Amino acid sequence: MLNFLKKKIALTWAKKHVQKAEEFKQNPQKKQEELLLSLVETAKKTLYGREHDFENIHSVKDFQERVPVSDYEDMKPYIERVKKGQANILWTDTPEYFAKTSGTTSGSKYIPISKEGMPYQIAGAQSALFHYIARKNNADFVAGKMIFLQGSPELEEIYGIKTGRLSGIVAHHIPNYLQKNRLPSWETNIMEDWEAKLDKIVEETEKENMSLISGIPPWLIMYFEKLTEKHGKKIKQIFPNLQLIVTGGVNYEPYRDKMEDLLGGKVDIIQTFPASEGFFAFQDDYTKEGLLLLTNHGIFYEFIPLEEYGKTNARRLTLQEIELNKDYALILTTNSGLWGYSIGDVVRFIDKNPHRILVSGRTKHFTSAFGEHVIAFEAEEAIKATLEKYPAQITEFHLAPQVNPHTGLPYHEWFIEFEKEPQNTETFQNELDEQLRKRNTYYDDLISGNILQPLHISRLKKNAFHEYAKSQGKLGGQNKTPRLANDRKIADLLELYKL
Repeated sequence: MLNFLKKKIALTWAKKHVQKAEEFKQNPQKKQEELLLSLVETAKKTLYGREHDFENIHSVKDFQERVPVSDYEDMKPYIERVKKGQANILWTDTPEYFAKTSGTTSGSKYIPISKEGMPYQIAGAQSALFHYIARKNNADFVAGKMIFLQGSPELEEIYGIKTGRLSGIVAHHIPNYLQKNRLPSWETNIMEDWEAKLDKIVEETEKENMSLISGIPPWLIMYFEKLTEKHGKKIKQIFPNLQLIVTGGVNYEPYRDKMEDLLGGKVDIIQTFPASEGFFAFQDDYTKEGLLLLTNHGIFYEFIPLEEYGKTNARRLTLQEIELNKDYALILTTNSGLWGYSIGDVVRFIDKNPHRILVSGRTKHFTSAFGEHVIAFEAEEAIKATLEKYPAQITEFHLAPQVNPHTGLPYHEWFIEFEKEPQNTETFQNELDEQLRKRNTYYDDLISGNILQPLHISRLKKNAFHEYAKSQGKLGGQNKTPRLANDRKIADLLELYKL
C-alpha cells in the first residue's frame, strides 16, 4: 500500500512539474536577456561588477562590450580572494560551496557554487526524473532501492566554505523522500579506496531490490562487472526490477554496447549534462537524440562558433542567433558569479523548439573517455619529466583511449615514434604513467581505483607521423597531428605503423 501511494504521488508531482516546465520553453530568448540583466543588477557592486562597469549594462550588447570571455586562469585571481573568505568579489556573498575539479595548468580548480546556484543543481536532476516519470507514465522505480555511485560526501572547509567534488556535495541535498531508499550507506560512500568501496557497494546492494542506478559509465561498468563475476548472471537477472540508469559526465555512446551486454535486458537510460558550473541539460525525449537545454536555471548562455573560438573578434551568439548542426563553444554567466566563462565544452543544437543540444566535444584536444580530462599540457609535461629521468628522444606522440581492449581493463594508449629508444621501454612506460598521475588527479583516481590499467606505449616505425600526415593530405608546417584525442580515429590509422 505504501509503495502504491509513493508511486501515485510521484506520478502526480511529475505531471504537474512537466506541465509547469513548459513555461520556460516559451520565448526563452527574452527570458534569457531578463535573467542576464538581473544577474548584472545583483552583482553591480561586487569587485568584478565595479571593474567591468555593471552600472551601465542595460542590454546583452552592453554586457558583451564590457565583459570579456574568460577561462579559469582569468577568473583565478578573483577566486583566490574568495578562497580567503572575502565576500562581494564575484557575487554578493561568499559561495556556499567550492566544487573542486581536476585542474588545467594551475592544478585543481575551485568552482564557486552560491546559495542561489545550489538549488538549481538539485532541480536539474529532479526535473530529469520527473520528465521521465511523466513521459513514461511509470514511477515504479520509486518503490525500489536507488544507488548513486559518487565521490565521497565528506567535505573540507576553506575559510568556512565547504569544499569537495560535486557528486559529494550533491549527496547532502538528496530529497528526504529518497533518503530511505538510497544506497550505499554513508559509511561506504566516504571510503576513499575506490576498489574497496566498490566491493562494499556490491555487498550492500546485491540482495536489494535495485530499481535505479546513477553514475558515470566507467564506474557503472566496473560495478556491473563485479556483480556478474560474483554471481555468474546478467544484471537484469540479479536486479529484475532495475528500471532506470541515470548517467552523465562523459559521452555514453562508446559504452553503450558494453553496458547492454552486461545488463542483459531492457533498462531505460537518461543522459544528463551536469558540471560543477551548473546543471545544463537532460534527456527529455527518449525517442531521439538530444538534451533539453535548461534556459531557466540561473545561467545565461552564449555560444561562440567553434571555428572562431579563441580569436579576438569571435562572435558571441545568443539563443536567438544560433544555427542548427553547428558546433559552438559554450560560454556561461551564472548566479554563482562566473561571468562570460568558457567551460571548455562544445555543443551542437539539433532543435530550436525547444532548444536541444548534443555535447559534441571540447574546445581543445583532450583525452577524457573516462572522465579524466587529460589535456595537452599535462601529457607534454609528463613526457618531459620522464625523458629527464630516462633519456631518450621522441619525434612525436599521440595519446588515445582504448575503451574496449581484447582483455583486461581499459587504458590510455600512447603511440610514440622514438628517435632514440629508451634503454628499457617498460621502465619508461611505468615512469610516464606515474608522471601523468601526478599531474591529473582524476587519472590517478582511475588508476588507483582499478578502473583503468596503467598506460601502454605502442612504438611506431621511423617516419610514422610523416607518413601518416602524407596519407591524409596534411603534410606541411601548418598541419600537425593532434597529440591528444578522445576517440581512436587517428589511433586506428597509426596502428599501421607499429613496430
